Amino acid sequence: MVMKAFRGHTPTLGARVWVDDSAVVIGDVEIGEDSSVWPLVAIRGDMHRIRIGKRTSIQDNSCLHITHGSTYNPDGFPLEIGDDVTVGHMAMLHGCTIGNKVLVGMGSTILDGAVIEDEVIVGAGSLVPPGKRLESGYLYLGSPAKQARALTEKEIEYFRYSGLNYVKLKDEYLAEAASSN
Repeated sequence: MVMKAFRGHTPTLGARVWVDDSAVVIGDVEIGEDSSVWPLVAIRGDMHRIRIGKRTSIQDNSCLHITHGSTYNPDGFPLEIGDDVTVGHMAMLHGCTIGNKVLVGMGSTILDGAVIEDEVIVGAGSLVPPGKRLESGYLYLGSPAKQARALTEKEIEYFRYSGLNYVKLKDEYLAEAASSN
């Protein structure tokens, strides 16, 4: 993995975090315990902060970035991701806020100032436009993302399963890495 300090900020990893060797993590980034960052992920906290919660999985080829403060937007937009979140392959998260127990589908894009409340599924390939708020308890689909239907109990239970499944998988990677050293 490439971990780079930038502007006096060094990325910090919580206990038992797995970051693949091909991932890049730069600047003001904090990753919570038992989380995982998979191959070819870029997490760039170079001009604002990125916070990733516990038991959160950032899947292959995802790109995580922020919006810096400027005269256009004095406070900018950090990127904040809650606990028990699964971010699917090739997702683009930019200066948004994602609550707890969220599934971001493969190839989805979530833009500046968007807020994804707890217990939401953003379907694969969806586009969440700047400033949009997705209400808890629903599946959202499309470009732009629209509320499709209420989540089922089984889907709500899946959030916990998915989080724990990736904790187990990253633990296998950590054990294998430790045994090869």
